[in-house]
Amino acid sequence: MDLNKKYAEHQKAVIRASAASDRALRDAHMNTAITIAGQIKAHQSHLGAAASCAWSVAQFGSAAYLAAIGPREEL
Repeated sequence: MDLNKKYAEHQKAVIRASAASDRALRDAHMNTAITIAGQIKAHQSHLGAAASCAWSVAQFGSAAYLAAIGPREEL
């Protein structure tokens, strides 16, 4: 697994989610980010990397954060 590619995909999904004005679209992007975070966590856990626990937080914390800030208004 190319972790740099996965990190970039995760970041792009979170950015897209935070920029989405439509809740359904935001949720779809967050689901993508959560899936990628799970893949990263599983890979790091398999390697015994201590950083894998941070990706557990990313799987569940990102969606809660975006839900708390609400949808972005279009300018």
